Amino acid sequence: MKQNFTVRQGALDGLEAFLSVAEHRSFRKASAELGVTPSAVSQTIRALEARIGAALFMRTTRSVGLTEAGERFLSRAKPAFEELVAASAVARDLGQRPSGLLRLTVPRAAVPILLEPLIASFAQAYPEVEVEIAASAELVDLAAEGFDAGVRMGQFIAADMVAVRLTPPFPLAVVGSPGYLLRRTRPGRIDDLRDHACLRMRRSNGTIAPWSFIDGNTPIEAIVAGPLIANDFPTLLGAAIEGAGLAQLPEPMAIGPVVAGKLVSVLEPFAPMAPGMFLYYPSRHQMMPKLRAFIDHVKGSRGRCQPDPDR
Repeated sequence: MKQNFTVRQGALDGLEAFLSVAEHRSFRKASAELGVTPSAVSQTIRALEARIGAALFMRTTRSVGLTEAGERFLSRAKPAFEELVAASAVARDLGQRPSGLLRLTVPRAAVPILLEPLIASFAQAYPEVEVEIAASAELVDLAAEGFDAGVRMGQFIAADMVAVRLTPPFPLAVVGSPGYLLRRTRPGRIDDLRDHACLRMRRSNGTIAPWSFIDGNTPIEAIVAGPLIANDFPTLLGAAIEGAGLAQLPEPMAIGPVVAGKLVSVLEPFAPMAPGMFLYYPSRHQMMPKLRAFIDHVKGSRGRCQPDPDR
C-alpha cells in the first residue's frame, strides 16, 4: 500500500543556535555570534529541546554544559550541519559562475563539424567547466537523462524547447562515389533512384527514413531501397565513399569529400533545405551559468549563431 510521506516543518530550526551555544558554552557569546539577543537564543533552544523531547544543556548561573543527550545530539548534528552548509556553498557556486560538468547530447556527425573547433577554446576560457559529449543519434529526454543541452537538426527539436541556431539552413545532398557512378547510370530524376543502391537511415523510433526532395514547390518523400541501413550519418558517409551506393546527407558533411573528389553530388535541382543545426535546452529560467557561458562562446566563436525567431 502506498504511504504518504511529508517533510516535517522546522526540523532544522534551532540547530545553528544549538551548535553555537555548544561551541561557546555560553548563551551570551552565541547570541553575539548569531546577531540576536540572549533571550532569543534561549527561547530557540527551549523550543528545540521540546521538539526533541530531551534537555540538551545543563544551565547554571555560572556555566553552560551539555547533557548526555546534548553530547550525542552534537556528535551527529555538527557534521551533518557542516555538510549541509558545504552543499549549499557548492550549489550556490554553480549558480553564480561557470563551473561544474556541462553534459551535451550531440549527433556523431555534428562533433567534428560544430564542436571540435569550439571545445579547446571553451576549455581555455572556462577552465572550471568540464564538458562531456555523448555522441548519439538518439533523441533523448534532456532532463530525464541528466543533460544540460543537446544539438540536433531543427526539425527534430520539440516545440517546447528553447533553440539557438548554430548553422544556417543547408541542403540535403545525394552523393555517390565516382566508382559507383561509373557502374550505374547517373540519376537525373527522382524516379531514377529505383535503379540505384540507396543507403538508408533508421530513425531513433525504429522507422526507416524516406529520402526527402523538392520538385518545384512540391515536397516529395521517396521510399528507396539498398544494401545498407545505419542509424547515423557518418556510417552512411563512409559507405558512400567506399562505393556501396548513394546516400542523402547534410551538405556540410558531404562538401569536404565532394571537393576532394571522393564523392559526386547528384539530383541537385531536387535537393530540399533542412532548417539547420540548433543547440536546444529546456528553459531560460533554469539555465545555469555554465550553459550560458557555452552559448555565448558558441555565438562569439562562430559569428553566425542567433536565436531562432520561430522558437
